[in-house]
Amino acid sequence: MSKKFIATPSRTKEILSTYSFHFKKSLGQNFLVDANILENILKQAGIDKGAGAIEIGPGIGALTEQLAIHADKVLAFEIDQRLLPILNSTLSDYNNVTIIHQDILKADVRTAIEEYFHPDQPVHLVANLPYYITTPILMKLLMEKLPVASFTVMIQKEVAERMAAQPNSKSYGSLTIAIQYYTNAKVVMNVPKQVFMPQPNVDSAILRLVTREEPPVEVDDEDFFFTLVQACFAQRRKTLRNNLLSHFKQKYDKEEISLLLEEIAIDGTRRGESLSMEEFARMANAFYRNRK
Repeated sequence: MSKKFIATPSRTKEILSTYSFHFKKSLGQNFLVDANILENILKQAGIDKGAGAIEIGPGIGALTEQLAIHADKVLAFEIDQRLLPILNSTLSDYNNVTIIHQDILKADVRTAIEEYFHPDQPVHLVANLPYYITTPILMKLLMEKLPVASFTVMIQKEVAERMAAQPNSKSYGSLTIAIQYYTNAKVVMNVPKQVFMPQPNVDSAILRLVTREEPPVEVDDEDFFFTLVQACFAQRRKTLRNNLLSHFKQKYDKEEISLLLEEIAIDGTRRGESLSMEEFARMANAFYRNRK
């Protein structure tokens, strides 16, 4: 890749120096300075000239630039006002990029998609997400059920492993269930901390989430399902029965919980990490139908 691209240590330093830009720790700013990693992200994201791309936190435009080259249109959300003049300059060669100065957690992303992209166009989200709010961002976007075909995101390695985990593993928990209810999740690449400026304290990974057309399980009430899943993981060392009793003590006594679990053939002495999503759905539906 040509040296003129933003994603090199020398070009990044030059841009930061020109604008006297200082990183804000509170915004989790770590800029990628390795063009090969960017190439891999784009390959994994399946971006082509027919696709629309959404980016969150474009920084100085390293990934945005590559998206502009390979996608039809790019829509990027940036919270830090100081970066807007930098992005105007670094991306001035590309007329297919729109930057929205807004906090993604407050943005109406659905309306933005409808206004900016063609209705028949596949839209993919590709981003190097700020690690301190990775989960709230992804959960907001997934729960809004946006017309986004896939999410290819660079996040903290440990969080990526939790999102893509399988039952009976240490990483498997309520976050796993929430992410995999909406998507097929896979860690596609690990990324060392050395390719960022400044270097974060943790290693990263690229997580690929392909949006499901339908959830893999049928639940009577989604909110209740997620509440029950969280209750089952509240204290990982506790059995299902004890975690459920602890959470639902105003509604059920120990005997009622044991009876409900017996009815759906789930052993109350098991722990949350041993249950499949199908078992969680069965349990949530049984408790929801018997709620007082």
